[in-house]
This record gives sequence, C-alpha cells and structure tokens, in this order.
Amino acid sequence: HVQLVESGGGSVQDGGSLRLSCVASGSRFSMMAWFRQAPGKEREGVAAISLARLTTYSNSVKGRFTISQDSAKSTLYLQMNSLKPEDSAMYYCAVRTSSALVPPPLRPSDYNYWGQGTQVTVS
Repeated sequence: HVQLVESGGGSVQDGGSLRLSCVASGSRFSMMAWFRQAPGKEREGVAAISLARLTTYSNSVKGRFTISQDSAKSTLYLQMNSLKPEDSAMYYCAVRTSSALVPPPLRPSDYNYWGQGTQVTVS
C-alpha cells in the first residue's frame, strides 16, 4: 500500500521561499516528482527526479526551484525560492513504481501514485 504525505505548504510573500516535503512509503519508486494545479488550470509538472539523481524542471521554475530526495528517509523535497504569485497552487507529490524513464518526465500519466497535496499561496 503506497502512501505519500506532503507537508510544508503555506502562505508567503512575493519573493519568499518554502520547502515542501513528501514522505513516501509502501514500495520502491523509480521516479518521484512534484506537480501543481491552480484553480481552473490543468495539472502541471514542476520537477522530477530519478533514483540516479537525474532531474527535470519545467521552464517556469528552472533556476528557482530545486528537487532532491533523501533515499534513506524515503523523502522527496522541493526547495522553492524567489516565489511569484503565479506559483500559487496545490502542490502534489507523485511517484512511479514501474521502470524509470530517462530523463524523468513531467507528464502526470507517467506516475501512478499521488499524494493529497499541500497548498502554496504567494501574494
């Protein structure tokens, strides 16, 4: 039984920082990723990482966000700096339990387990 629990969301001012965490349990994961979804918009891939530490970022967050993982703790992180109002959304952690893809993709359909989300609001 795969379980993903996100934390770290909140409200910050324009230019501020937040660090999201996702504790994963219940299986081995080939890839982990962060997605976000704002009201009225489609779910968007933000960043992804493979077991080999390969990373992919969306153009909208490249240079501002950093994805990392602590394999020993089965925890995924997203350090978000220089936050903008357009970064406001519900952020979801997702994992893939089948074979890894290279580079790790940002398509929701490539991930088969999802967390409940944590809200990020930038104003």
